[in-house]
Amino acid sequence: MTRRVVAGLGLVAALVLLSASVAGAHVEIEPGEAPKGGTAVLSFVVPNEDPTADTVQLDVQFPADHPIASVSVEPVPGWTAEVKTTTLATPITGDNGEVTEAVSEIIWSGGTIAPGQFQRFVVAVDGLPDNTDSLTFKALQTYTNGDVVRWVDPTEPGQPEPEHPAPELTLVGDGGSEAGSSSGTEVTVPKDVATTSDVDAARTVGIIGIAVGALGLVLALVALLRRPRVAS
Repeated sequence: MTRRVVAGLGLVAALVLLSASVAGAHVEIEPGEAPKGGTAVLSFVVPNEDPTADTVQLDVQFPADHPIASVSVEPVPGWTAEVKTTTLATPITGDNGEVTEAVSEIIWSGGTIAPGQFQRFVVAVDGLPDNTDSLTFKALQTYTNGDVVRWVDPTEPGQPEPEHPAPELTLVGDGGSEAGSSSGTEVTVPKDVATTSDVDAARTVGIIGIAVGALGLVLALVALLRRPRVAS
């Protein structure tokens, strides 16, 4: 009976931990903030949420309403990056003068992300827009079983997070100030501002703590019940 109780609690704890990790596993941008009008190195962090299939492709669509002047791709071993561009109806100004074309889409393929693993896809951007407070990058994640997860849902302020939120980059600072210029000056983020990743991490740690605490309590009770009784 005791072994059944312990085994059952172990199974419950495993399911809790699995659900916590899946709930917090989204395609996200790190860091989540960058200076208006400036430069940044951004990582698209892609976890594999499917326990039985590999991720084999990531398609990131760049914002068409606020084009970025310059985008460079960091090579990822085993992966090939296809960079697509579009002609701008209204040219924008970059470090090298007028820009008439901008990156519209990057497709990474050829590699694999196994279940329980993640991969970072890194780009360097220059000439971020200074006339908006955020940029949305819709992403499509393709698995070996043919499933395509569309990370395209907008996150509305004050509303619950959607099931498949689109990666979002917050732009901070004044586009005309030194902090927002293309000089790459570092922007200091207040320490008391929590990001979505911070909240997900804290939630996961809390769930793990509860599960481990419950398991420890049951083991203590089991040890107490198994102590030899002293005859009166």
